[in-house]
Amino acid sequence: MSRPFDRLRRSLAAPALPRLPLPPLPATTATLLLLLLLPSLTLWRWPRPRAQGLEQLMAASSLLQSFAASPQRPVPALWRERFGDMAAKRLWQEQRRTWWQFWGPHADGGAYLAVQDNAGAGSQRPLPAHGLRVGNLLVVAPDALSRRLLQDQLRPDQRAGRGLYSACLPRLESGQGVFWNASGLGTLVGPLAPLLEAYQEGCLSLSLESSELHWRGEATDRAAAAGRGESVRAPDGADSTLPPLPPDLLLELQGSSLEQLFRGLLSRQLIRDPLAARYGIDTKGLALLRRSPFRLRLQPQASGPFQASLELQVAVGTDRQAWRQLLLGLARSLQAQALQEVPGTGSAAQDRTATWRREDGVVLGGWRWIGDNGPRPQLLLFLGPVPSRWQTMATTGEQAPGSGSLWLRVRPQGLDQLGLLPEPLPELVRRADQLAMEAAPGPGGVSWLRGRLRVIP
Repeated sequence: MSRPFDRLRRSLAAPALPRLPLPPLPATTATLLLLLLLPSLTLWRWPRPRAQGLEQLMAASSLLQSFAASPQRPVPALWRERFGDMAAKRLWQEQRRTWWQFWGPHADGGAYLAVQDNAGAGSQRPLPAHGLRVGNLLVVAPDALSRRLLQDQLRPDQRAGRGLYSACLPRLESGQGVFWNASGLGTLVGPLAPLLEAYQEGCLSLSLESSELHWRGEATDRAAAAGRGESVRAPDGADSTLPPLPPDLLLELQGSSLEQLFRGLLSRQLIRDPLAARYGIDTKGLALLRRSPFRLRLQPQASGPFQASLELQVAVGTDRQAWRQLLLGLARSLQAQALQEVPGTGSAAQDRTATWRREDGVVLGGWRWIGDNGPRPQLLLFLGPVPSRWQTMATTGEQAPGSGSLWLRVRPQGLDQLGLLPEPLPELVRRADQLAMEAAPGPGGVSWLRGRLRVIP
């Protein structure tokens, strides 16, 4: 039997209030909070490490080369210039690790020398003239102004890079290699830089095998430090297998689309406007050019008004009619510029060929259809004399680059003899008999590069 006190307590208890629902918290809101808070917490708890000396130099240079220590070889001239003869000889004999030379952001001054600082933290040696310490490196500038400019460029709070930087650092720390950015590339290749838009920044590992210099590495069209976090290092594999270029050619460049070659040029209004005004190549014509597989060749000319002739062969595919319309507009533009069509070509030959000359009879160029009536027509456009021979260009299989790839073969020595190489290219490149390079697409806009340079002693 219940006690009276218990009955009284139950009778006086307030009636239970209905439970109010909690404010809703959608799953998307919770997910958004996690996405915002977790990265911040991670950066606070495990911040990205600061950049070390070499990476700081990469960010402040336009071109940087690394060299393995080789005390058995003569002291390099750069060491003598930066340290003086006596100190250079002693330090060169002591050096057992990689060293570097690099140029400033605009590549318009002398080279800096960077070596491992062998002195202990508590017993640092006096700095040489125009010297400074950058992390674990000793850097010697060519003069006082260059030293000051480098100091202004360095960022002590710089964080370790990602993407391309993370792939380049091991190459430059462990042997012979090279790193470049857009400024350095522009200095080396001059007016050809817009054709190399996809390779504005990159790095290569270099190795010497007999009379050939081999390389492998990565390049991108964007700032290296802004790359994504995952590794972009090129996979290990065989060296370039492209055959040597025959003696009757100076250069051959082949790719899966002209976009790879002309992207840098056609992005400039200064180029697009004259193409439309003088040659009738409008937006539709540019789109047609960009998507066509191509082969570009430069052929030496032993006689006549031209040192070399240029041939551009494109795979027309299903765009046959669009290319015909483009050529009709081009023909009208050439006629308006007082060029004459050679009799027996052009419309009289059912548009299969057209050759254009000046009033004095010198042939300046033209075009020729190859396999126009077949399932895979191609078009050969040329500047200079009419080609003595032509053949169908391979667009698939082992004899053609894959999607997004480029194949380049050059005879640098032959180009140099005609004065067709950019002046700043190194002497080693100028003396090379053959150069071959392959570029293949990698992740995140990165291209994987491999190639070789053959020098005849």
